[in-house]
Amino acid sequence: MSVMPDPFETSIASLLRFIGESRRMAGFTGAGISTESGVPDFRSPGSPWMQNKPIPFGLFLENPAARREAWRRKFTMDDLYRDARPTRGHAALASLVAGGRMTAVITQNIDNLHQASGLRDDEVIELHGNGSYATCLSCDRRHELADIRLAFEASGEPPVCKSCGGIVKSATISFGQAMPQAKLRAALTLSLESDLFLVIGSSLVVHPAASLPSLAKENGARLVIVNREPTPLDGQADLVIAGEIGPVLSRIASEL
Repeated sequence: MSVMPDPFETSIASLLRFIGESRRMAGFTGAGISTESGVPDFRSPGSPWMQNKPIPFGLFLENPAARREAWRRKFTMDDLYRDARPTRGHAALASLVAGGRMTAVITQNIDNLHQASGLRDDEVIELHGNGSYATCLSCDRRHELADIRLAFEASGEPPVCKSCGGIVKSATISFGQAMPQAKLRAALTLSLESDLFLVIGSSLVVHPAASLPSLAKENGARLVIVNREPTPLDGQADLVIAGEIGPVLSRIASEL
């Protein structure tokens, strides 16, 4: 009596083969890689992001009251995942980069967990910014959140830049705010140069970031998607692994 092959083991074997044949692999991560850390997913039912939605960029610029509310919501959300640590998935991707098998990680996340897992800033392409610090919108000076919070909770007033008096905002990309063009160009270049594009934990519905896997595929790369839920690009992928990210990536890292 023949034994049916285990679909999970077959998928792992295929991914290991793809990685072994790759010369330039790119990683692409979304919120799913961080949920194991306790960082809430924006679109999940009951997500605290729904009660603390980011303030649209235009309103943030125009209205001091909106800026005050934006900072209140920012610190409320920060408190929910202040103890978040990198997951097995983050660690596995860091080991792939350190071992020279992956060039860099493109991420839609703002939680700084890729850097906390050991990746350098130049090994992480943050398309939606970083929520672990703030910047002045006029002179681009960096401001630390601990200092901003102390002053905000004492005065209730939104921060202004210590250098130029400009508006200070969390270094994330808000709705209506222009994408960072240098980061977008770097992500596009990496996508087009890759021969294996590995999507981890992204719903692939937020554009322009979600167009990068298709561009890589159209340019000849193999496309692999590891995500618990179906995505719009599953039909284009060479391999889809519908499973938990931590077990999949830790298994891959342990066998390379």
